[in-house]
Amino acid sequence: MIIPVRCFSCGKPIAQLWEEFKKRTNEGEDSKEAMDDLGLERYCCRSIFLGQVDTLELVNKFKKF
Repeated sequence: MIIPVRCFSCGKPIAQLWEEFKKRTNEGEDSKEAMDDLGLERYCCRSIFLGQVDTLELVNKFKKF
């Protein structure tokens, strides 16, 4: 799944924050602290980041018609 440009519920632009969030969490920082620092305060925006799954590598394995 690709991160949406704006939050589905409130419309806040969030796509520019995804790479920084991903980098911080991969380095071992707690996701709550990372979202707080990035300014994600609403639960709707946080749910998009917590529910995000990178499936691009998995999808690329399959051949196209």
